[in-house]
Amino acid sequence: MIRDDIKAATIAAMKGGDKATTGTLRLVSAAIKNRDIEARTGGTPKDDDALVTEVLQKMIKQRRESAEIYKKNGREDRAVVEEAEIAVIERFLPAQLSEEEAKAAIQGIIAETGASSMKDMGRVMALVKERLGTSIEPARASGLVKAALS
Repeated sequence: MIRDDIKAATIAAMKGGDKATTGTLRLVSAAIKNRDIEARTGGTPKDDDALVTEVLQKMIKQRRESAEIYKKNGREDRAVVEEAEIAVIERFLPAQLSEEEAKAAIQGIIAETGASSMKDMGRVMALVKERLGTSIEPARASGLVKAALS
């Protein structure tokens, strides 16, 4: 499980004296615990790895946005820190689809649903999320679907 891998990596980073990695992994653990607390009030619990992957993808998205803002405002030092955190978090994500694989899968879903315009994007994205799930980031999937429907 991804959760166990994160715990083991946190312990290894602490023993190795890697403060940056330890800090990032502690942030990841805290975000996962917060998501667990939110899930208690919800309905049926999802697959644990899917839940953890969702949290990791959200954290990566936040850090990419932050790094972009830092670069735009001339704060390269902060952008480098954000990008280092992204690298640590990405180690725990399941393997992502390549560009060609993702495009082929999305084209297949579009053909199956008969989608022909941007009006059908919601229906296509629902199937993409259901079938491809954690193997593609939602933002990347959205961009590919938009490009295919345009």
